[in-house]
Amino acid sequence: MESPQKLRFQGNENLQRMMAGAMLRKVKSRSSKKQRHFKLLEDCATVGYQSSWTRKSNSSFSVCDVEAVREGHQSEVLQSLANEFAPECCFTLVFRGRQGNLDLVAETAEEAASWVHGLRALIENMESMDNREKLDQWICDWFVKADKNKDGRMNFKEVRQLLKMMNIDMNEQHALLLFKAADKSQSDSLEAEEFVVFYKMLTERKEILALFQEYSSDGKKLSVCDLEDFLRDEQLEGDTSQQHAIELIERYEPSEMAKKGQAMSVDGFLMYLCSPEGSIFNTEHRGLYQDMSQPLCHYFISSSHNTYLLEDQLKGPSSVEAYIQALKRGCRCVEVDCWDGPNGEPIVYHGYTLTSKILFKDVIASVASYAFKVSEYPVIISLENHCSVEQQEVMAKHLSSILGDSLLKSTVDGRVPTELPSPEDLKGKILIKGKKIGGIEDNVDAAQESLAGEVSDEDEAAEMDKDSSPAEETKQKDKKSKLCKELSDLVVYCKSVHFGGFQKSRETGKPYEMSSLSESKARKYIKDTGTEFVQHNSRQLTRVYPGGIRTDSSNYCPQDMWNVGCQIVALNFQTAGTEMDLNDGLFNRNNSCGYILKPEFLRQYDSAFDPDKPQDSRSYAPQRLIIKVVSGQQLPKVNKKEGSIVDPLVRIEIYGVPQDQSKQETKHIDNNGFNPIWDETLLFTIHTPELALVRFVVEDHDTATKNDFIGQYTLPFTSIVQGYRHIHLLSKDGTCIAPSSLFVHIRITDLA
Repeated sequence: MESPQKLRFQGNENLQRMMAGAMLRKVKSRSSKKQRHFKLLEDCATVGYQSSWTRKSNSSFSVCDVEAVREGHQSEVLQSLANEFAPECCFTLVFRGRQGNLDLVAETAEEAASWVHGLRALIENMESMDNREKLDQWICDWFVKADKNKDGRMNFKEVRQLLKMMNIDMNEQHALLLFKAADKSQSDSLEAEEFVVFYKMLTERKEILALFQEYSSDGKKLSVCDLEDFLRDEQLEGDTSQQHAIELIERYEPSEMAKKGQAMSVDGFLMYLCSPEGSIFNTEHRGLYQDMSQPLCHYFISSSHNTYLLEDQLKGPSSVEAYIQALKRGCRCVEVDCWDGPNGEPIVYHGYTLTSKILFKDVIASVASYAFKVSEYPVIISLENHCSVEQQEVMAKHLSSILGDSLLKSTVDGRVPTELPSPEDLKGKILIKGKKIGGIEDNVDAAQESLAGEVSDEDEAAEMDKDSSPAEETKQKDKKSKLCKELSDLVVYCKSVHFGGFQKSRETGKPYEMSSLSESKARKYIKDTGTEFVQHNSRQLTRVYPGGIRTDSSNYCPQDMWNVGCQIVALNFQTAGTEMDLNDGLFNRNNSCGYILKPEFLRQYDSAFDPDKPQDSRSYAPQRLIIKVVSGQQLPKVNKKEGSIVDPLVRIEIYGVPQDQSKQETKHIDNNGFNPIWDETLLFTIHTPELALVRFVVEDHDTATKNDFIGQYTLPFTSIVQGYRHIHLLSKDGTCIAPSSLFVHIRITDLA
C-alpha cells in the first residue's frame, strides 16, 4: 500500500539517497560518537537505524515526531566538537515534547545536505496534509506494522495481531466475518485496497451515522438545508447561512458527485466533525483576538522557573536547549541564575548543587535567536544575580552586545511612567528583571552602590520559608550585595523589590517595581487578604515561583495564583503533568503569544473580587456546563505487553476559584481503546467562568493499582464551543497523539 508521503516524493533524489541508507555518527558526548546505519523506510514516514554494534538491534523514529532539523554546530554537544567535525557535515534533529535531540554527523557534506533537505521536505509535507491524507497515512502505517512477512498482504492471523496492536479486543468470529467480507479476491488474505475496506468496516462510527440520519431528509445525505438545521440546532451557530453550509460541503465532502449536488455524505460529515471547525476549541480564539494595548500588569504572562534545567534541581543537566524549548512553547519570562565563573565569564546553574554549568553568554545568545520566533511580544529575562561586580560588568556587556536593539534600555517614551507600557508598546523588546540602584526617577552617578538588606528574591524567600532562628534571620538580612551601574541601568520596567505588604505597596509602590514570592507566601496572602492581592496585581507585576523543597522540579497548581491576578506564575517547564497542562491550556489561545488579558474584575484598581466569595462580585454570572461524553477513538495503548487492551474512562476536571474546583468521571469500558462508547452526561456549576479551565483526562482503569494516563486536553471554559465536538487528545508531554480523540456534546446555560 503506497503511503501519501511516498506518492508525493517519487523521484526525489534526496529521499532516494535516504532510502539507500547511510552511515552516520550518532553523537551523545565528546566520548560517545558511534557510527550507525540510518535508512528511510519504504513508507517515507519512518527512519530506522541500527542501535548497537551487533547490527541485530534496531530502532526507529517517526518523521512526524521531528519538529525541526538544525544544520551545523547548533547543539551544545556539536559545539564542543567543532574542531573535530566540520559544520557542513553536522545536523541536529529536534523532537517534539520532551524527547532529547539527536545529533548526527555525516561522512560528507553532500550526504548531510541530502538528509537535512530530505527530512525538512518530509516534515513540511506531513504538516501540510489535510485530515483525510493524515488518516490515509495512519492506515498505511498500521498496514506496514501488521504485514509481518512484508509480502504486501495480510492473512487472518496478522489481522488478529493488528486488532490487538490497535487496542481493540474484538470477537474473533466477528473479526473473521469482516475479514471475509473485505477479501473480495477470496485469497484468504487482504491486499492493500482490501485492507482499506476492512479498516472502514472496522472503524464505522455508529454514533456519527445515527446523528447523520437524524438530520438527513432521506437518510442518505445532508442537503444544504439539512446541514443548516444541524449547525443551528446542535452547534448553536445562530448566524449560520446557506453560504456557510455550502462552504463546509466544499471543504470537507470527499465525493465530487455529492459536491456538485450540494450535499454532504456521512464521510464528509465525519470529516467536518473531526476538523478544527468541529473541535471543542473556539476557532476565533486561535488567532490574536485580545486587546494588547493595556498595561503589562493586566496580562497573565507565560513564565518559566529555573529555565536552564532539563531535569531535577539537584544534579540534573543545565542546557541552552531548555531556553529554546521554553521560548518555542510560548514562554515570555525566562529565569537565569548567574554565578561567577572561571576565566572571568559568568555561568548559569542552580547554585550550591551538582547541576551542570553553562555560559551566561550562550544563554543570552539562545534567547536572542529564539525570543520572537513564536511571539512578537516582549520577553522578560529574570536575573537571579549572585555575581561579583566584575562579572556583573561582563553580564551587562553581553546583554548589550548580544541582544542589540532588542534590549530595552530606557522607557518607551523617555518619561517616568505612571503605569506600565503595554505588550503592543514593547513588541520585539527584551526586558531585564533584576535589582536596580534607585529608581527611574533618580539620576544615579555612582559606579557602585551597596544594597543593604537586599538579597536575591528567591534566596530571601527560601530562607524565610525555613524554620530559621532569629539570629540566622538577622545574619541573612545583614547581607549586602554590590550592584554595578551598567547592569542596574538595564533594568527599566521590572525592578525587583522586597515585598513589604499591601499597605506599603499602595502608599509608596511604583508601577515598575515588582516582587517575587514563593508559592507558600503567595498562598498565605491569597488566604488572608485575597481582595488586596487582586488590587495590588491590578497596579504592579507579581512573580510566583515553586518552593525550595521541590528539588525534583515538580510544580504547584498555578490556578490559585491566577485567581488573584498574579501575572508571572513561574513553572518548571521541563516537568510534565497537570500543572503544565493547565499552563498550556490557558496560553494556547490568543495566537499562543504568551500574553492573556486578565478578566476585567482582576484589572480594576478598586476591585472587590474575592476568589473565595465569587457570589459577592458585581460581575457574578454563574453558568451550568453539561457535557455528554459520547465516545472515544483510537486511544493509544498504555501497556506495550502483547495482548493488553485498555479499559478507558474519562474524567472531567474543573480548575478555577475554590467553589469551581471539581472532578467527575464516567464508568470504564472493558477491553476497548479503539471505539469505546460511554454515552454519559456530567453536570458542573461554574461560578467564575472567566477563570475556569476544563481538563479532559482519559485513563486506563485498574482495580489493583493507580490508573494509567492515556491522554488529556485542557482549555479555558470561555473558549469552549457548544454542540457535537471532537477533542483531539494530547500526550503527557503536551504533543498531539492523532488520531486519538473524544467525541462529546456540550451545552452551556446561564444560572439565574
